Amino acid sequence: MSDIAVVDLKRKAKKATSLRRKTMSTPEGKSVRVVSIDANSKTFLDDLTKAFEINVRKARQENKRLFGSADGVRKSTTRK
Repeated sequence: MSDIAVVDLKRKAKKATSLRRKTMSTPEGKSVRVVSIDANSKTFLDDLTKAFEINVRKARQENKRLFGSADGVRKSTTRK
C-alpha cells in the first residue's frame, strides 16, 4: 500500500513592484501594451530589470515571427 502525503499548496507572495502595464492604442488604432516604471520607487533597479526582460522577450518573439529565428536575420554562410 502506498503512503498518502498531504501538502499545503500556498502561492508565494508577490514582490512589491512599481511596474504599471497599460493597454494603449496607436494612431493607426492598433492596441499596444506598455510597461512603465516609477523612477522614485524603492524597487527601481528590480523593476528596470523586469521591464528590460519583458522588452527582450517581446523583441525575440517578433523576430521569431518575422524571420524564423529569435536572433533576427541569420548571416549568410556563403561568400559573395
